[in-house]
Amino acid sequence: MEENLIIDISESNKGKEQIIINKKYKFNFSYKRKDNSKVYKCTEYKKINKCKSFIILNDKKEILKYNSSHNHPENEYDVSLSIMKHKIKDGIEKSSIPFGIKIKPLYNKISKEMGLICPEYNSIKSQMSRNLNKKLPSNVTTFAEIPSESEYYKTRRGENFMIFKNSNLIIFQSPFQAKLFREYNDDIFVDGTFFIAPKFSYQVFITRTYAKELDSFYTTSFAILKNKEQETYKMLFEKLKKNANTCNNNIRIEPKNLHSISNLPFINPEYIFDIYVIIKIKSIKNNYCQFLKFLEYFYKTYLIDYDMKIWNYYNNIEHITNNASESLNNYLNNLFPTKPSFYELIDKLNELEHLSYYDYQRKIRGIWKIKKRAINKANEISVLIERFKSIEAKLIDAKCDRNKIINLWFDCLTNLNNII
Repeated sequence: MEENLIIDISESNKGKEQIIINKKYKFNFSYKRKDNSKVYKCTEYKKINKCKSFIILNDKKEILKYNSSHNHPENEYDVSLSIMKHKIKDGIEKSSIPFGIKIKPLYNKISKEMGLICPEYNSIKSQMSRNLNKKLPSNVTTFAEIPSESEYYKTRRGENFMIFKNSNLIIFQSPFQAKLFREYNDDIFVDGTFFIAPKFSYQVFITRTYAKELDSFYTTSFAILKNKEQETYKMLFEKLKKNANTCNNNIRIEPKNLHSISNLPFINPEYIFDIYVIIKIKSIKNNYCQFLKFLEYFYKTYLIDYDMKIWNYYNNIEHITNNASESLNNYLNNLFPTKPSFYELIDKLNELEHLSYYDYQRKIRGIWKIKKRAINKANEISVLIERFKSIEAKLIDAKCDRNKIINLWFDCLTNLNNII
């Protein structure tokens, strides 16, 4: 028997065990003997070559006998293709949460280990994608199908991520996010995005906070909403406050300010409703159907239900608070060219929580750099607002028509859109 034989374990296209010798020959399982050893025959046995080579292994995959009388050339490429497919499939099978698996990076890693003889990525891409799809959980198509328990409801650090679920709402907030919600509760910034909400839901709602000493925004919760009923939003904030209170030995936590996300918070509040009317008229003329739905939501939520003074900081621009959640929303929207599945979305939100956690840990240890770009942008906004305030004062002194001042602040809003 030949010495220094290298054995690789793979599998056939039918999923049966396959043995590879010296990365040159493949052997499919044939039968098990009485002593529990297994006989494998060359894959060319049933083909035109009728190769009679075989190998016998014990239950420890040790070679008992090897007949190397192959009557056909070696096929290193075909063998490498089988090894590559098996290694990638094995990596997929071992992963409890497969959304994080990227086939191309996995392929690159394995190809380096295999050496020069390696199949091209395109030759295995489609089959490996099928294997990955088989591993994915069944898609959730209605709110009622959302499970109460799931391995996806744990953070990367093994902590609880999902804190509440009912027929209209599911909330995700890790202990780390609850800590931020509790410790930085002077200002909680809120916004909703419709674009990444799963098809069966209405909106993904996000809360964020600002850690002033770190000059950084952090997400404090994610929620998927079935509808836009006021009771749903009320339940959302009640549960977030309750969770923060529970994590804080039942000391009451009440966010002092809830900030809506739009450039309107920078505008003189006296003219915001008028500007809202202008925007709505322009949207109707241009038939912006989806944006009109958002405007209706904005009107009911922030112009009617909330005191405008709570979310407007026309006289207190310390940082770019209006973009706190909108920038995250834009990032999430770009991640998903189409609406994600429920589990795909949760996996990505979990990943963002994990990245945020380590960003915070690094910064509180002093390993961070001041975000000059953000500071410069805040200064730029402040200068712009002061300029328009000065113009407004002159128009008021000149006793100009109110519509001129409204148009002035609408122009300011346009300029803000160009800055942010």
